[in-house]
Amino acid sequence: MVSAVILDVDGTLVDTNYQHAIAWDRAFARHDVFVPMWRIHRHMGMGGDQLIRELAGDEVEERCGDDIRDAESELYGELISEIRVIRGARELIEDLRERDLTVVLASSANSDEVEHYIEMLDAAEMAEWATSSDVEETKPQPDLVEAALEKAGTRDAVMVGDTVWDIEAAKRAGIPALAVLTGGYGAAELREAGAFAVYESVVELMDDLEGAVNR
Repeated sequence: MVSAVILDVDGTLVDTNYQHAIAWDRAFARHDVFVPMWRIHRHMGMGGDQLIRELAGDEVEERCGDDIRDAESELYGELISEIRVIRGARELIEDLRERDLTVVLASSANSDEVEHYIEMLDAAEMAEWATSSDVEETKPQPDLVEAALEKAGTRDAVMVGDTVWDIEAAKRAGIPALAVLTGGYGAAELREAGAFAVYESVVELMDDLEGAVNR
């Protein structure tokens, strides 16, 4: 049995993946770098410190990586008012806490964005959180999951995410992970990445919560 649950934020608790994809597309274009939107979407869930090199190569990362990241943050800020809490997200946190499970929110986003989401979720009193500010490298590297485990005070944990990068980070940290489809990734690829269970939504996950966290 687990004693802690690590919840990814973007795409799992708040519906941000497509706005982030748009912001990255515009940020790349601002610096005359053009990446097909479908490829950008396929890398949502990967931290910005990893994403530019993966999508555009070493030369772009070294020449203007920081400038592109700054532009993405600015452009995403123009879209953040569009973000909505995913149905059932706050109720999931409440249900986990009612089961005496420690909840840690883990996000590759910066601390300002994460604090905004926590306010949207009204979750400040129910969870700890770890952000890109707490780590050297973000997902799919395991640093963020490790930071969340440290905040949880236990390794008897399971992670819930919405992308293959969440699942990979959990695997590298040595903990099991399950997935929801709200990030736009397919069930088969999430299972192939290592998710031991995949749910259509957070609501469906809640219906099987006992089985999900104790398999």
